[in-house]
Amino acid sequence: MKEIFDEVSLKCSEITTKRYSTSFSLGIKLLDKSIHNPIYSIYGFVRLADEIVDSFHEFEKKNLLLKFKEDTKKSIAEKISLNPILNSFQNVVNKYNIEWEHIEHFLQSMEDDLDKKKHDEKSYKKYIKGSAEAVGLMCLKVFCNNNSLLYNELKQYAINLGSVFQKVNFIRDISADYHGLKRVYFPNLEIDNFNEREKEKIETDIENEFQSALIGIKKLPPSSKKGVFLAYTYYYSLFEKIKATPSSKVMTKRIRIPDFLKILILIKVEFKSFFGLI
Repeated sequence: MKEIFDEVSLKCSEITTKRYSTSFSLGIKLLDKSIHNPIYSIYGFVRLADEIVDSFHEFEKKNLLLKFKEDTKKSIAEKISLNPILNSFQNVVNKYNIEWEHIEHFLQSMEDDLDKKKHDEKSYKKYIKGSAEAVGLMCLKVFCNNNSLLYNELKQYAINLGSVFQKVNFIRDISADYHGLKRVYFPNLEIDNFNEREKEKIETDIENEFQSALIGIKKLPPSSKKGVFLAYTYYYSLFEKIKATPSSKVMTKRIRIPDFLKILILIKVEFKSFFGLI
């Protein structure tokens, strides 16, 4: 009867995804139905870990995260967990042969969020490797459906895509991260001196990774290409809006894409997909 529990677990991951990220949920809808649930499961796991470090301030977050890591490892080994999110995630890990290395790197970055408030170049790259690149590689495992040759061909592009999404999030949330969580992710950045020159330097790095990631998206299987391209287009639109916003305003408000524009982006992606332009 574990099938029923697995269905309930998947539904928990799906609800978690839709509750926390409307834009990510929209991207999943454009994936082939056969990979909806695995991606919901990965996002549910990532979101739960992120909530531990960002939201549960009245609890011992370090202990919660340590237990979460131990429970994750145990669930993968035993192929079951009474935590529905972890049960859903372990099914995906075991089915698609996701390496523990990626999961451990991700959880290490979450742990870093508990203690490290500023980054140098080395710790910044290490954080992105775990918080974003590792997640991109987990999703790529699903997209490639255990085709190791395709996975190896697309691996670096997935790393670039995860990295660029994270960097856009960093600059979008630069004010909230600093004022709310006392974190500064960009290396050696003195937040009080954040100006147009610093902003443009960050944007140049982001632009280069966007271009590289797009090459890989075009090589994805049809089952995942359109959904990933939607996420790419959404983030690039967000990035363009950030570029058009003065550094002083970026420091005082969170840049957003309005719902009507999200619909236009969806239509644009559907159009390009229909005519084979991606």
